[in-house]
Amino acid sequence: MPDYYHVPALVLSVLLLPAFGYLYLRFRDTRTLLWFLGFLFAMASMLLLYTSGPWSLAGSLHPWVASAGQTSMLISSALFLGSLSPSRFRVGRFHVLYVIPYTLPLVAYSILLNGVFHGRPPGGLMSLILPAMGVLALLVALIWSSQKGSIPIAMSLAVCAALGGLGGWVFFAQEPAWMLVFAESANLLMAAMLLLFVFRRFSPGVVLSVMGFVAWSLSVLEIFPAISLNEQLDLQLIHVIVLGKVVAAMGMILLTLEDELNINKSAREREHRARRELEAYTNIILARRRVEDFDRQGSDICEIVVANSRFAQAALLLESGGRYRLAGSAGLDAATAAALNEVGARIPAANFLAPGSARAAVEHSQTMSLDLTPWLGPGDDLKRLRFTSALAVPMIGRSATEGVLLLAGMRSKKGGSQGSFGDSLRADDLLPIEMLTARLQATRGQTRMFEKLIDSEKFAGLGQLASNVTQQLNNPLTVILGYASLLEGTTSLDDYGRKGVESILTEARRMRSTLESLSRVSRPQGDQLTAVSVVELLADMEQLHSSDFLQRSIEFRLSVAPSLPRVMCSAQQLRQAVLHCLQYAMAAVENQGQAPALDEPKTIRLEATSEGGVVQILVAHTGQGFPYPERAFDPFVPAQAGGETVGLGLSLCATILRDNNGRASAINLEPRGAAILLELRSA
Repeated sequence: MPDYYHVPALVLSVLLLPAFGYLYLRFRDTRTLLWFLGFLFAMASMLLLYTSGPWSLAGSLHPWVASAGQTSMLISSALFLGSLSPSRFRVGRFHVLYVIPYTLPLVAYSILLNGVFHGRPPGGLMSLILPAMGVLALLVALIWSSQKGSIPIAMSLAVCAALGGLGGWVFFAQEPAWMLVFAESANLLMAAMLLLFVFRRFSPGVVLSVMGFVAWSLSVLEIFPAISLNEQLDLQLIHVIVLGKVVAAMGMILLTLEDELNINKSAREREHRARRELEAYTNIILARRRVEDFDRQGSDICEIVVANSRFAQAALLLESGGRYRLAGSAGLDAATAAALNEVGARIPAANFLAPGSARAAVEHSQTMSLDLTPWLGPGDDLKRLRFTSALAVPMIGRSATEGVLLLAGMRSKKGGSQGSFGDSLRADDLLPIEMLTARLQATRGQTRMFEKLIDSEKFAGLGQLASNVTQQLNNPLTVILGYASLLEGTTSLDDYGRKGVESILTEARRMRSTLESLSRVSRPQGDQLTAVSVVELLADMEQLHSSDFLQRSIEFRLSVAPSLPRVMCSAQQLRQAVLHCLQYAMAAVENQGQAPALDEPKTIRLEATSEGGVVQILVAHTGQGFPYPERAFDPFVPAQAGGETVGLGLSLCATILRDNNGRASAINLEPRGAAILLELRSA
C-alpha cells in the first residue's frame, strides 16, 4: 500500500538539497560536491521507487524505472563513501577516485538485473555475469581499503572482507536482487564508520550524521522474512530508514557549519599568534654601527625565532666574500651547526635562491624548500646527521642573496614535534618570519652603507691630514736627505760617524716611504676594472721584491694554483694591496726575534687558489699574530706589529679590496703566525 510518510520526508530532503549546493559553491571542494550529488541521487531514488516502497522489488514498476531507482540508490551510497575516503589513483595525467571503478560494476549489475533481465537472473553461461560484477566490485573495494586513510589499513581490509563474504552469502542464499540492497547498506554502514574516524570528535553534527547513516543502512533487514512479511514491522522499519535520510542530511549540514566555526576559530588563533610573533620580532634591537656587530647577533635572532614561531630549529647564514657563513643558530647541536657552516662556505652567492630557482614552501610565500644535497660532499656530516633539507627564507639584496634564514623541525600548533602535527604549514605561519628577514636585510644593508660612509669620511679626513703632513715634512726631509748624502760622501768621517750618517739616511728614507703611503690615501682612484691575471701579477712582484727578502734574510715561498682564473679589478690597486700585505708580513717576521722561539725561520708565504667563483690570495708569515684580528684593518690601531705606518697600509688594503668588489680578512694561524686573506671575484 502507498506510504504517505515518504511525502514530508521527501519534501524536507528536497528543501535541504539547495543547502548542499550552497556548501559546494562556498567551499569548492570534492567532499561537498559528492555530498550534494549523493543526496541528489537519493531524492531521485525516492521519487522513482515511491509507489511500491523504496526497498520492495516487486514487479509492479516498469523494469527500467526500477533499474533507475536501484542504480540511483547505489550511486548515492557510493558517493557518500567516496566523500569520506577520497583516495585516488593515476591514469596518465588524470587522477581517478577509487569510488568510480568501485561503483561501475554495481551499476552494471543493477542495469542488467532489473532492466535487461527484468529482475530474474539468467541461466547458462549468462548466470556468471552478475557474480563477476560483484567480484569485480569487491576486488576494487579491497584495493581501495589498502590505501592509507583515516581508518587503519588492517581494520579497513578486515571490515571490507567481512562485508564481501556476507555479500556472497546474500547472493547465493537469497535472490540476486537483495545483493543490491546489501551493497547499499554496506556502503552506508562504512560511511558511518568513516565519519567517526575522519572527524574524530563528539559533536551534534557527527552524532546526527552517524545515526542517520546507520538508520539508513537498516534496509538490509528486509532480507529476513520475519520483518518483510510483517506489514506493521516492515512499515515501521521504512519510517526509520526514511527518517535516517533526513537526519543524515541535517547532520552533514551541521558538520560543515562546525568545520566553518573551527576554521574561523583557528584563523583567530593564527592571527593572535602572528601578532604576538610580530611584536617579539619588532622588539629585537639590531646593532647598526658596524656590520660585524650586526652579524654577532645571529644566535640571538635565531633563539627569538625558535621561541616564537612554529619551528624548533633555526640557522642564519650571511654572505661574506661570495660565500656564506653561519652567523648563529638555535635548536641545533654543535655538530650540525659546524657541518652547516662548512656547507655554507661551498654555496656561491651568485644566483643562490633567486626567484624560481627552488620550489615555494607554501603558495603565495617567499619561503623556499631548500635541498642542500647539491653542496654536500662524500661522507658529509650533514648527511650523517640527516639535515639535508630545510625551509629557506632569503634575504634578497640588490645584486645577490645576502643571507638566508633556515628553518626546520616544524611544531604543531598544539606544541607537538614534527610528524605529530595534524595541521599543515600555511602562508600566514611564515609571514612574520619573512617580515623579520626583510627587516634584517634592510638593516644590514643600511649598516653596510653607513660603514662605507664613515670609512669614506674617515679616509677623506686622513687624506687631508696626509696632504698637510706631506707638505709640511717633504721639504725638511729633502734637506735632511741631501745633507746626509753629502756627509756620507766625505772621507773625514770615522766609523762611528759614518754609522750615524747611515742611520740618519735609513730613518729618513723610511719616513719618506711613510709620507708616500700617506699621500696615496688621498690620491683619487681612477683605474678601470679589467680582467687581471693573478699569476702574472704575483710573478712580477716576486721578481721585483726578491732582493728585499734576501737582504732581510726572509724565506719567501710563492705557490699559485694551476689554471687560476682572472679577476675583475684594477691591476695597479691590486698590486698596491698585495704590496701592503707583504710589507706588513716583513715587519712582523723582523720582530719575530723578540718571540720565545728564536730558532724558528723567518718565512713569508704568498699563495693563490680558486674556489667556486672566488680567487683567494693568502699572505702568511711566521711572525706575531694579530692582537685583534677583527680590527686589523682599522687605521693606526695600537699594539700591531710594524707600528702605525703598517696599520695604515692594511687599512688602505681593505679599502682597495672593497672598491674592487672584494674582501680582506685577518687570520691568526696555529701554533704561530698570521695571514691576510684577499678574496676577489673571478672574471
